Amino acid sequence: MIEYYDYFKALHLIFIITWFAGLFYIPRLFIYIIEAQKKSEIEKKILTNQFNIMTKRLWYIITWPSAILAILFAVILILLIPAWLTQQWMVIKIIFAGLLLIYHFKTHLMYVDFKNARYNYSSTFMRFWNEGATLILFSIVFLVSIKNSFNWIFGVLGLIGLGVFLTLGIRFYKNLNNKNDANN
Repeated sequence: MIEYYDYFKALHLIFIITWFAGLFYIPRLFIYIIEAQKKSEIEKKILTNQFNIMTKRLWYIITWPSAILAILFAVILILLIPAWLTQQWMVIKIIFAGLLLIYHFKTHLMYVDFKNARYNYSSTFMRFWNEGATLILFSIVFLVSIKNSFNWIFGVLGLIGLGVFLTLGIRFYKNLNNKNDANN
């Protein structure tokens, strides 16, 4: 089965990409649902119904199947080359993959809340939440690309820097929106 390694790796990467696409987009839809609640009753109903349809399709047709298939192909790859489990970069990648699963499950709980019209989060919180997947993606991609030549100090500083950059971007966007709302 080792002769199919490249095919399994390609499938793993494809489903990782589609999984992240779903994880990136669903918080954006949550933001739209939250912001729709501030509209008139007619707009709120129409928008909320449409966004609920979109979240359901995204979550169950793209995100969940992609997560399951990405994990399946990851397990196959490890079964093909079990020696990877002795390499530090792979162990750390698996830890980040575990964090990604926790993020996914928490996002699923949020999805259930939104489906049941429980809007317990602000749009600002959802913007920050959306960046969790970004930090995990950066961590995994750099870790897999650099492997054992990874310098921990630069890695940690890079993640902190990225987190600060994303936070500043979100705050800038929020301030810009507040100014636009005040002018309208």
